[in-house]
Amino acid sequence: MHHHAHHTHEHAHDIDWDALSAHLEREAELHTPALTRATHWLSDLLGGADVSRVLDVGSGPGVVTGLLADAFQDAEVVAVDQSPALLERARVRSGGRITTQQADLPDEFGTLGPADLIWSANAVHHLGDQQAALTALAASLRPGGLLAVAERGLPVRFLPRDIGLGRPGLQARLDAGHEGGFTTMRAELPGSVDRVEDWPAMLACAGLVPTGTRTFLTDLPAPLGLPAREYLHTRLARQRDQFGEHLDDQDRAVLDALLDTEGPTGILWRSDAFYLTATTVHTARFCTTE
Repeated sequence: MHHHAHHTHEHAHDIDWDALSAHLEREAELHTPALTRATHWLSDLLGGADVSRVLDVGSGPGVVTGLLADAFQDAEVVAVDQSPALLERARVRSGGRITTQQADLPDEFGTLGPADLIWSANAVHHLGDQQAALTALAASLRPGGLLAVAERGLPVRFLPRDIGLGRPGLQARLDAGHEGGFTTMRAELPGSVDRVEDWPAMLACAGLVPTGTRTFLTDLPAPLGLPAREYLHTRLARQRDQFGEHLDDQDRAVLDALLDTEGPTGILWRSDAFYLTATTVHTARFCTTE
């Protein structure tokens, strides 16, 4: 199970997360200003509470883990992931500021240990029973501890509606393919349970007290820098592989033009490419009744 944002929707156990490391890292780096604001919000929510242990569950290459270490400098900050290679990348990125813990979830939720703050971004939806996953995460919170779950938000926008190729509205059709793939992925997960994805209600059902939801915008206007363009190129290539057969011939041809690394139609060269998305974070606390 890995961390972060508007990624692909194969089965978590079918994905080569190690090979995806650079893509995941670049994606999280694009979102770093927004994610930094999110960690500051969590710090504000916790107020003057003594935060001694922070978990990033589904940490991937550890970009957010490092931001949590920046925000909670007196705490032990732990990257938790199933992939040893991603955890090693997280350790190297942090310059030794974090620790790592390999865990295969949901089977090893009980090994996480107690924490004052648990962050999990786009990881819970890779587990069949999302409610059980939230309940298990809540069980690791110390009294007064905070669980922050980043899920959904808004899909990425990166091109105008009419890009001068094919029918206008390509991104809406890519979104539809993405959602179809997500639904299939969820249905085929081991122990999959249908659930209304009302995250504050699910956090309350886990025995926590919801403490607010916020959305953090990532807004990189045109013209984009090369790292963002390279990220978009990889993203489009993965979408072409995953559900290209569900698109019509014209849309596939447009995707191929966008993936052309040499021609002016390619995403690596277009002056109208931008990057706009939103990350939504749901929070809740473990409040004792004493």
